[in-house]
Amino acid sequence: MKKVLLTLGLFGAVMCAHAADPLNGTVWKTIDDETKQPKALVMFTEQKNGTLSASIQKILTPDEEQVCTHCDGPYKNKSLKGVTIVHGLKNVGGNKYENGSILDPKNGKTYSLKGELAGNQLKLRGYIGIAALGRNQTWIRAK
Repeated sequence: MKKVLLTLGLFGAVMCAHAADPLNGTVWKTIDDETKQPKALVMFTEQKNGTLSASIQKILTPDEEQVCTHCDGPYKNKSLKGVTIVHGLKNVGGNKYENGSILDPKNGKTYSLKGELAGNQLKLRGYIGIAALGRNQTWIRAK
């Protein structure tokens, strides 16, 4: 009986170690940090290397520019729908994430990114250089 319990315990531990990240496959409503209005729906996807990326699924503001005029590379002058705005975000333990980057389609700039998952909120901080020099956004889990 002890061997069975030990085997089941080890199997459970292995399964937990290989479980998908809690953000994987979730959709979030981005909230503009200046206007406090919803801007877009963004979906997270776990990459083969274990990091997360997030792409715009839908623009929620009808008056918002629908193309990425300030973006560089493959997204320049393309529809915002489908643009990957988060790259390389890594779970560093618990509900904390670091070492990512985020694209601001409004100005085409890319910032370092860290965040924390807190229930139905994803608290993010984009910054250049050090986290103290940045800005916060809180995204809300879409239903």
